Amino acid sequence: MDPIFLLIQVLNGVQYGLLLFLIASGLTLVFGIMGVINLAHGSFYMLGAYVALSFTQYTGNLFLAVLLGLPLAVVVGYLFERLLIVHLYDRDHLYQVLLTFGVILIVNEVQSLVWGNDPHGVPVPALLSASVPLTDTLSYPVYRLFVAGLCLLLAVALMLVIQRTRLGMMIRAGQSNREMVAALGINVKQLYAIVFAAGFTLAALAGMFAAPIESVYPGMGEKVLIVSFVVVVIGGLGSVKGAFLGALLIGLATVFGQAFLPALASVMVYAVMAAILLWRPSGLFGRA
Repeated sequence: MDPIFLLIQVLNGVQYGLLLFLIASGLTLVFGIMGVINLAHGSFYMLGAYVALSFTQYTGNLFLAVLLGLPLAVVVGYLFERLLIVHLYDRDHLYQVLLTFGVILIVNEVQSLVWGNDPHGVPVPALLSASVPLTDTLSYPVYRLFVAGLCLLLAVALMLVIQRTRLGMMIRAGQSNREMVAALGINVKQLYAIVFAAGFTLAALAGMFAAPIESVYPGMGEKVLIVSFVVVVIGGLGSVKGAFLGALLIGLATVFGQAFLPALASVMVYAVMAAILLWRPSGLFGRA
């Protein structure tokens, strides 16, 4: 086996896994901590990609597009929670599924009306358009390395916020005992609004940076939603650390499956999930 080819597959798997973590971390915050089954999370990822497309066409630079898109994502995520999700906390999960599935249909229709149904490409910033030579004929794109490094930094920052800050302490306490946190004078509804806005923003940010890698096309959110739920289940509900390890496992399994077992590539993700759940039914870092 060619070691350079193997190295490229490892790099691709890690890069995809880290990007997947950025998406799944927002989902594990909303699903695992707030108890909301948000089927529209993949649509947030797609909206981020389309916003990057529009702002890049307007500014001519992906980085400026991200700077413009991030505040917009925070505001939209906060309003989405305040106007819709806030009514679902004390209701059955069926209501959450129905509402968020309706949001998928609405977002898809808006996407079709605003951007059309043709796939679009987002150019890689000129600063990151080069490649790192591995051999005389093979190289690896700098932009993919940049995305992997950025996702890794965001993962570390998110874990530090959850584990080492007052906000993180309140989030963890709200996950364990919402009524007790409210009795201590903490505004749980406001806390949940912040958590949901953060989850929305993480998904949108992942879409923005993924746009130059996989292009922008209708329905891209539904594909990533399923894999994100797999990552959350593997890692354990509410565990950011578990989502990180689960995303890396799924990223490597997906890439190596496509490279060595293309006929079974789509099965590899679920095979990994089944194996881990047989070993630890609550996930890698989930509570029984």
